Amino acid sequence: MARKTTISKEVILEAALKMLIRDGYESVNVKTLAAEIGCSTQPVVWHFGNMDGLRRALSEYAMAYAAGKAASDFDNKLESFEFLGRSYVRMALKEPNLFKFLYLGGNPLGKPYNLKDVGSAKNKDMIAMIAGQTGLNEEHVIRFVRNTVIYSHGIATMLATGVLKGTEKEMMELINNAADAFILNEGVDPEKIAGKG
Repeated sequence: MARKTTISKEVILEAALKMLIRDGYESVNVKTLAAEIGCSTQPVVWHFGNMDGLRRALSEYAMAYAAGKAASDFDNKLESFEFLGRSYVRMALKEPNLFKFLYLGGNPLGKPYNLKDVGSAKNKDMIAMIAGQTGLNEEHVIRFVRNTVIYSHGIATMLATGVLKGTEKEMMELINNAADAFILNEGVDPEKIAGKG
């Protein structure tokens, strides 16, 4: 009869995520994870088969964790977009190892987004709603969103890697000022946007 596993997959993934956030992705392996949990390596191997299985499961778990923190239910799509940017910066400030793992090459599942997706069908409603709020056409909204994402990613990358230091408030002020400049470049006064602020 097979031995019953008492340590759940969820417990293992939660411990792995904690290690990733605290110590970086490189710190997570079967032995260090078992030590973190206080068990033998057997439950980790039983649930995930090998290190590749653990890496893939941890990647999915980390992406779901980050997505949960960035989710919003704002009706105002500009506020929702700003909340997403704030979540991104917050992760770079408070969980730099997670940011580096997800966005700077450590994730075995690849990047969680692609800039080409900004104008894709999955973002069509958001683009249309921002167009309605700003008076921009969809092409200009896509360019505005893409520019803001690129700038925000640069700020977050510099924060996560220690190149830039500052508070969340200071970083969001930089991003908001840049977003205002990007939207002004598209021909709309940011102060006249419906629902802004």
